[in-house]
Amino acid sequence: MDKRARLERYLETHELDSVWFARPNSFAWLTGGSNVVDRETDAGVAAVGYDGTDVRILTDNIEADRIAAEELPDLDADAVSIERFPWYASSLAEAIAARTDGERVAADVDVPGLERVDPTGLRQPLTERDRERYRELGRRTAAAVESVCRELQSEDTEREVASALRVALSARDIESPVALVGGSDRATRYRHYTPTEAELGDYVLVSVTAERAGLHASCTRAVAFDPPEWLEERHRAAARVETTALAATRTAAADGGTAGDVFGAIRDAYAAVGYECEWEHHHQGGAAGFAGREWIATPEHDAAVESPMAYAWNPTVQGAKSEDTALVTEDEIAVLTTTDRWPTVTASAVDRDVQLERPAVLGLEDD
Repeated sequence: MDKRARLERYLETHELDSVWFARPNSFAWLTGGSNVVDRETDAGVAAVGYDGTDVRILTDNIEADRIAAEELPDLDADAVSIERFPWYASSLAEAIAARTDGERVAADVDVPGLERVDPTGLRQPLTERDRERYRELGRRTAAAVESVCRELQSEDTEREVASALRVALSARDIESPVALVGGSDRATRYRHYTPTEAELGDYVLVSVTAERAGLHASCTRAVAFDPPEWLEERHRAAARVETTALAATRTAAADGGTAGDVFGAIRDAYAAVGYECEWEHHHQGGAAGFAGREWIATPEHDAAVESPMAYAWNPTVQGAKSEDTALVTEDEIAVLTTTDRWPTVTASAVDRDVQLERPAVLGLEDD
């Protein structure tokens, strides 16, 4: 089902006249472009509305010409109306309210008198065009991360590495909302190793969530210099849990399962690889797409597991982590954040006949 058909069904089901999106990820989902100028605000500088027939872009006079020319790749310019208001006259929310007065309307931001729409369900599953974009984003993200990782030295600081990651991603026209770098000291103490001035030391974990055109891709790579004896074993254990999660995701998508079903398989996988309680120390990931995680799985989570859809599971075993973004369809599990130029290990699911090639720890692959 294409995006307009989903929106038409939403309008009919909720008895609405129109629906409006001003948050950057949903604006990007529908238009293919960006409405971001200030990254510290929840809403962008433009909103896109749909009434069952027409697509309308609403923005102020500062942004209208630029957005019309540069930020609407998925919309037929002849079929879209650009409505502008003076920047000094009102806010974007007030402008939406003024243009929908007397109608029954929903929006993904707070607008006085309007209902609130949660766009998460509308964005799933991924359309064919978004899947193609995702493949390109995944390749570029992995290329950026791996290029930085191959140049690392133990005396580099975590912040230096984070800066290099942002530069490498930016050079590929990719934003980096998350860039975590944990050297051997802090990666064993924290699951979210926000970068500091600490040197990398014996090994490092590098984790990013990258974004372009609203889509998000996450991946983690590990590099060893003089690693602890336990690193390889824990890394392989985390890789088996991740493989189990992806296999369970494909099964759940085919059988009408839920996020909670996949979480149950993850919890069982931790026990099977000898780390029964490790799941308690960090979230395990979930569906990816037009957010870093469209949802994060929990034990009783009833979110539907969709297909075709991207998933980023990120199991950790103290000091080790396995994470990539994969496209799960009825027929396959296709890892998106890969270059095929990083060493791999074969990881088997603990509860079914599924094997995947997962990234190895760079520096240990020849041991």
